[in-house]
Amino acid sequence: MKTIPQTTELLKLKFGESTFTEQSTRDGMATVWLPLDRLREVLAYLKTGIEHPYPLLFDMTAIDERTRQRNPHQNHHPSSDFTLVYHLFSFDRNAFIRLKVALNGEFPTVPSITKLWSNANWYEREVFDMFGIRFSGHPFLRRLLMPESWQGNPLRKEHPARATEMGPFRLFDEKQDREQAALQFKPEEWGMLTQHDDADFMFLNIGPQHPGTHGVLRIILQLDGEDIVDAVPDIGFHHRGAEKMAERQSWHTYIPYTDRIDYLGGVNNNLAYLLAVEKLAGIEVPERAQVIRVMMCELFRIASHLVWYGTFAQDLGQLSPVFYMFSDREKIFDIVEAVCGGRMHPNWFRIGGVAQDLPRGWETLVRSFVDYFPKRLREYDAMVMRNSIFKARTVGIGIFTKEEAIEWGVTGPGLRACGMDWDFRKKQPYSGYEKFDFEIPVAYNGDCYDRAVVRVEEMRQSLRIIEQCLKHMPEGNYKSTHPLATPPVKQRTMKDIETLITHFLGVSWGPVIPAGEAMSCIEATKGANSYYAISDGNTSPYRLRVRTPSFPHMQMIPYISKGYTVADLLSILGAMDYVLADIDR
Repeated sequence: MKTIPQTTELLKLKFGESTFTEQSTRDGMATVWLPLDRLREVLAYLKTGIEHPYPLLFDMTAIDERTRQRNPHQNHHPSSDFTLVYHLFSFDRNAFIRLKVALNGEFPTVPSITKLWSNANWYEREVFDMFGIRFSGHPFLRRLLMPESWQGNPLRKEHPARATEMGPFRLFDEKQDREQAALQFKPEEWGMLTQHDDADFMFLNIGPQHPGTHGVLRIILQLDGEDIVDAVPDIGFHHRGAEKMAERQSWHTYIPYTDRIDYLGGVNNNLAYLLAVEKLAGIEVPERAQVIRVMMCELFRIASHLVWYGTFAQDLGQLSPVFYMFSDREKIFDIVEAVCGGRMHPNWFRIGGVAQDLPRGWETLVRSFVDYFPKRLREYDAMVMRNSIFKARTVGIGIFTKEEAIEWGVTGPGLRACGMDWDFRKKQPYSGYEKFDFEIPVAYNGDCYDRAVVRVEEMRQSLRIIEQCLKHMPEGNYKSTHPLATPPVKQRTMKDIETLITHFLGVSWGPVIPAGEAMSCIEATKGANSYYAISDGNTSPYRLRVRTPSFPHMQMIPYISKGYTVADLLSILGAMDYVLADIDR
């Protein structure tokens, strides 16, 4: 087997050893600092010039460094007011690389990379919106998540974190008129023509209260008759400051906030966050806890896919499936409630494991569902997937290729529907997924129908995983005995003063996570979900970045909807399977 050269060594050979400063991190990811004036050429080389390139711009964010409690620039890292962070991914290497650029000044300016990656557009707009960092050469640099009238940049450290720090809200008539005027769409601001040849274009608002948008999403369509000329997604209505809230919560008390991001994905969100925290803290999770986590994640994968399946069919005119599928989802929630006490938002995973061991009788509930559900899936195949109207509305609609998917940052079922057999559970196993026998469903046409084919088969594969959990659930602890596991294991607290102190501090303050940084990446229900956690050795994250799959997926809507009709747009939106809180955070 040919050895692939290390990326950092190739970068130094190409650009000179003095160009880069390597940084060691808790997650072991290749991490390098580079000067701002070499940024674009280094990124271009990594995307297309290097052997086994990094074609996916996985994520991009920034860090406000100005209030670090501890020196963040040890090991000769450059000093900065802000740090710009790029995460790239190579499928050939099955590896991430993290690139950092030190920025100085109150409102620094950075060259845009939108000509290198199409999906950089929204990532740069988000950094501009949240931090005030400008990107020269960006085609349309304006706020993305916050209203245009918002004062300040929320992820800067001086920006208030709570409403109580901002004074009472008052909506004067003048302010209301100003806000309403700001909501009006002006085509010329977006470089759109209002007429072409002898015809006028029509501009149509879909949302933010439209059943086809599955939440508070607004899409402005430029129409030539029924045909879509262009589309502008307007997001941010569901933005709640999830990343800002992390800076004010303990590492432990932030867990319930993750439930509410992809609110259909349940414990998958908890797991993505906790894996990053556990890397930072050096916590090894017991095997029993890992298998319990896997079983619960796969139950929620099926529950999430059932919501998608039923509402997708409903979007296309079938009413019956949504009732049947929501009834089956309730059967999963019965299991979740018996195990966790909660249903949609169980908040049950913990740092180091899970909150409690499985209750007596859990095997009966899970076995009943595993035996019951395959027959229902066969019924749904006949009801939906083989329905001629469903096929007419989805086959050949919303097509994109594997290369286009990677360019726009598509992951999960959308990528696998283009013939790419990529699943992080298989390629970069976590929580013991490498011990399970299951397949990666793949389709090859890249249209709405094939995205449905992949998700339906994923439910069958999840059932296989759940059945293996049922048959081979190991004995042992449901939580690590590491002192930073929260809440700590309580057996010895009434006999051992050190254990009692640890328990008291862990519950009252929360754990003090060692300084460092780590990123996790999991195969969530809608694609690759990651948390990039940065600790300065305190009881709260210094910075927490949430990379959600729905965010880049929604950015692709204008690209894949042009030339189709308004009715086709509902098929494209339904097949995408997004959640607004997953986009907006």
